[in-house]
Amino acid sequence: MNDARDDASPIGIIGGSGLYELLEGAEPVEVETPYGPPSEPPRVGTLNGRRVAFVPRHGADHRFPPHGVPYRANLWALRSLGVRRVLAPSAVGGLRADLAPGTLVVPDQVIDSTWGRPWTYFETGAPVHLGFADPYCPQGRATVAAVDERMPVEHGGTLVVIQGPRFSTRAESRRNAAAGGDIVGMTGMPEAALARELALCYTTLAVVTDADAGVEAAGAVSHAAVLEQFSRSLDSLRGVLADVVGALPTDDECTCRHALDGLTLPFELP
Repeated sequence: MNDARDDASPIGIIGGSGLYELLEGAEPVEVETPYGPPSEPPRVGTLNGRRVAFVPRHGADHRFPPHGVPYRANLWALRSLGVRRVLAPSAVGGLRADLAPGTLVVPDQVIDSTWGRPWTYFETGAPVHLGFADPYCPQGRATVAAVDERMPVEHGGTLVVIQGPRFSTRAESRRNAAAGGDIVGMTGMPEAALARELALCYTTLAVVTDADAGVEAAGAVSHAAVLEQFSRSLDSLRGVLADVVGALPTDDECTCRHALDGLTLPFELP
């Protein structure tokens, strides 16, 4: 599989609260998918001179909990609009005491601790075994590294994705850190794996909002505190997203784009 050059293709952003007004001239585009409707119709506009398609992960009214997000429909809808690169900002807890709130972490690994979520497009036909050793886009991560002057950034690290919607116990938090986790969130999977199944370049930009419960001297995590800290980071995050969108490559040479080469798929790609 080899897509055409994407210099005219929109860049996808799957985000949350505070990012809905990120784009200029954004208009909703209705997209049907085999997996039902996306969280909201994608809004297509411009950001830093590039076309961008934005989907609010939890819906505009935040009606989808982490385990109920229509991950398959969201990514399918974006690819249907021509998107080949996806940026995925999210709020996370820190599993290390040195990761201060407001730090942007660009992980290079993930541990999936979710269950029961529709996690694959490959549900029928002969098994499709897809490589996922390196779950995030190397070009996307390198682009963030080149434009990271707006906020403290940690390049690399492991994101542990828990089921939610509750936060971790202190014992679970310590276990996640002992397993090699640096940050913990609720929405990074199956989103990253589904993006790979569609040969999309997928980059997570994780904003640390708090120290997770198992971190020494950390208090209990609260939803209100997470939202408050994330809102304080929003201006910087918007700037980072604009910088990254403007700097992303416009070729199709990334390994993510060739993840399905030589494989027989049980469906036609949109």
